[in-house]
Amino acid sequence: MQPLLPMSPILVRELPQGEDWRYQLKWDGFRTIAAVQDGRAALWSKQMLPKTAVYPELAAALSRQHGSFVLDGEAVILEPGSGRPSFQLMQKRDKLQDPQLIAQAAVQRPVQYVLFDLLYEDGEDLRGLPFEERNRRLRALAADWGPPLYLADTFEDGEALWNWVAEHGWEGVIAKRSGSLYRAGKDHADWYKRKASFHYEALVVAVLYKEGRLSSLAMVREGRYFGRISSGLNESAKAQLARLDMSGRAADYFPAGLPEGLRGADIRWLKQPLTVQVSGREVTEAGLLRQPKLQELEGIIR
Repeated sequence: MQPLLPMSPILVRELPQGEDWRYQLKWDGFRTIAAVQDGRAALWSKQMLPKTAVYPELAAALSRQHGSFVLDGEAVILEPGSGRPSFQLMQKRDKLQDPQLIAQAAVQRPVQYVLFDLLYEDGEDLRGLPFEERNRRLRALAADWGPPLYLADTFEDGEALWNWVAEHGWEGVIAKRSGSLYRAGKDHADWYKRKASFHYEALVVAVLYKEGRLSSLAMVREGRYFGRISSGLNESAKAQLARLDMSGRAADYFPAGLPEGLRGADIRWLKQPLTVQVSGREVTEAGLLRQPKLQELEGIIR
């Protein structure tokens, strides 16, 4: 397997529309390249790091398939309750190195592989073919495959798919030009992604300093630690925050002790908490907001 740089969608605020575009769900997992030849399968990350030993259930499933081919797709773990992909669970799984722990995880919460492109088949380089042709050949190749291998659905109505994503709390939508060739990285104008974000109200209870400078805020929501936030916090807001009454105590907000995410930090506790409007991705199992961004901070000019 020669190293390759996977084609990556470009982030946009609005998806392109028109008859020339096809749409797929954006799966919240780890980009994974898979190669199968003569009953042997190998997996690589987006950076072409070996992942065969990390996801043995995927390697085993792929090795049972006939032919020689190279696939592009997303390795995901689905939440038991919602059925949505969980990036947090994938992060935990990807960090495992002990073979015994990996084997246990493969049984308890197996990784699924969502396929969305076919790059080589029987020695033929397909990257110079249009996306629709590669997609047709991928569906023919994998027509009778089963779990944990899945084909990504392709839709013609991007607006309807986006509305479904927003309603059900998925990560986003990918738009692909039907005639697009497979090009490395982002050197193209053919694949785009739009990410969903969700809005929350929380309380800022403390400011955190790093090397003597105000760097981020600590949030709580519904009485629980909600994480730190720095994105969207400009210098004007920092200057105003620094003048607030910081005679509060940690015990005022966390009587049972500091959450792990705040231990060891240089923290100044607000006497009175501030209401904050934030956007972000999913709320993790630990109750923390992923990729938070400040939208509005009570009484502070931003």
